Amino acid sequence: MRQKKTEGEYLAFLCVKYEVNPDDFFQALLTSSEKGDAKCGTLLVNCRGKAKGKIIFLITADSEVVAQFPVSDGFLKLNGNPIQSYMETEVVRRRMAKRARSNSPHLIRDLRAGMTHINLKAKVLEVTKPKYVVTRYGNHASFAKALLSDETGEIKLCLWNEQIETVAPEDKVQIENARVSVFRGERQLTLGKTGTLNNIELLNADSKTK
Repeated sequence: MRQKKTEGEYLAFLCVKYEVNPDDFFQALLTSSEKGDAKCGTLLVNCRGKAKGKIIFLITADSEVVAQFPVSDGFLKLNGNPIQSYMETEVVRRRMAKRARSNSPHLIRDLRAGMTHINLKAKVLEVTKPKYVVTRYGNHASFAKALLSDETGEIKLCLWNEQIETVAPEDKVQIENARVSVFRGERQLTLGKTGTLNNIELLNADSKTK
């Protein structure tokens, strides 16, 4: 029977999964318990209420719910940062090993909807003409898609605003920490707030000048 994670293990697991500093995360929990909301890296921590010696936290990332769970008052009142003592537990070490494996380059044929932390090297085949759109937050933005290719297949990459000017057909690009989603039945890559897009030739040129 699978053993349930303790609150400390679960908090440490979230730190590793979403790449946030354990000290910053614990401080965000304390701030949220007092003020209602707190920001920690890509995560937003919201205190949903208190009952029977526990505080209910809601964690979101880019408006998507990550988790909702209770943390005891006693855990939050421990000296120092109790999350640190759980960073070497088996469940956390397994997650860290999995993340290390995911940092290796992916192939387009292996990408599936819902995958995150995608690292990819590909060639730009074409870039669509930018369109001016209104985002769900009411902001005006330029939007385009780049068709990428490697030896295993093709996929489209969503580009916003200044990202559009950074790539052109025939460029070779390096993408890190992207996500795979599906739009109208078609796979596509999105960079979000944490993903990066770089021209490989420019990266190599910069490295030679240093």
